[in-house]
Amino acid sequence: MRVRPGSGRPAGRPASQQGMRQHNLALVMGTVAADGPVSRAAVAGRTGLTRAAVSSLVDELLAGGLLTELGPASNGRVGRPGSALAVSERGPAGLGLEVGVEHLGACVTDLRGEVRVWTRVESANAALTPAEALTRLSALADDATRQAASLGLRPVAAVVAVPGLVGDAPGRVDHAPNLGWHDVAVSELWPGELPLRVENEANLGALAELWAHPVAADFVHVSAESGIGAALVVGGRLFSGARGLAGELGHMPVHPDGHPCTCGARGCLEQYAGKSAVLRMAGLAADAGSLAQREASGGRCDVIEALAVRAGEGEPLVLDALQRAGTALGTALAGAVNLLDPAAVVLGGAYAELGTWLLPSMRRELAERVTVRSWDPGALTVSELGRRGPLLGAALVTVRAILEDPAALWS
Repeated sequence: MRVRPGSGRPAGRPASQQGMRQHNLALVMGTVAADGPVSRAAVAGRTGLTRAAVSSLVDELLAGGLLTELGPASNGRVGRPGSALAVSERGPAGLGLEVGVEHLGACVTDLRGEVRVWTRVESANAALTPAEALTRLSALADDATRQAASLGLRPVAAVVAVPGLVGDAPGRVDHAPNLGWHDVAVSELWPGELPLRVENEANLGALAELWAHPVAADFVHVSAESGIGAALVVGGRLFSGARGLAGELGHMPVHPDGHPCTCGARGCLEQYAGKSAVLRMAGLAADAGSLAQREASGGRCDVIEALAVRAGEGEPLVLDALQRAGTALGTALAGAVNLLDPAAVVLGGAYAELGTWLLPSMRRELAERVTVRSWDPGALTVSELGRRGPLLGAALVTVRAILEDPAALWS
């Protein structure tokens, strides 16, 4: 997998000589990331910078471990070929972390966006205090960092994915009901040494989709783990809302007088399409505990896999549960499509593994409810990343920041 950088042309005009150099470093870095392997001469031609300027900037990026030279680059011209430049597979890297309701995760990606370390362990985090969960996560992060070091990689920052609301205050989780976290200052409890940032898991899943498998510049990404979240990407950028809290699709009402929700309202989508609701409708709620214990002891069949297996075997209760969940999802997403007019809707997270059975009723509901504009059934797609999205997105946040402003590493 390769991270797709932006244009390589940072917005705004440099206000000083230092600002100009910072701008040009980003320009060169972005060009190599987008087009590499590429020679210095080609970088000069594509950026409009002089060859001397490019050579100086490249030397700085080589010294910082951000670029590497691969050897002579053939350009079909007479004369000695220049060395081909590429983004380095060693040096600075991104560390992604995840706190789920039932698991912890750690991921290290290099500057090419390649996953070099991946760890996921079961952990009943809802039964732990935030400090206890973060201590366990820190140990996982330390282990991932050691593995990365053996590969020549140096994570420079960490981003944590959480299933909850993350507002304007840096490093703080406002509300994560499935974890039982309320107004938790993660950055203050974090025992690790790397700079830490906290982000909503659905947002990070959408960013991973945008950077690794872009389907459009404008799309809605909907995912589920214990709850249901959504993220909106507009013009290739995440739309977070006025306070950073956009995307609470799980609490959009699909039956206004329906089942009471843990949020205090009634008829929320989570009560009809959330994991607990689907397991209940499928008659598997009683099996959830034994399946979790099996996975924790080394088995590979978690509750989502169990649903997929039983749906594939044609169990009527499971098929009916997934059909009803798809209908509820389609109802909620029809409202989002009518309001936002996205080019695509991407089904991610655990839903991606159940797409075979969710999509038909979702598409039917969208076709019936999106009538004031044309809607292509093919615009509803399934993510290739699935449940890997939030953790991968967490690691890629740092990678993108380095590609877009390499000078920040040593400023």
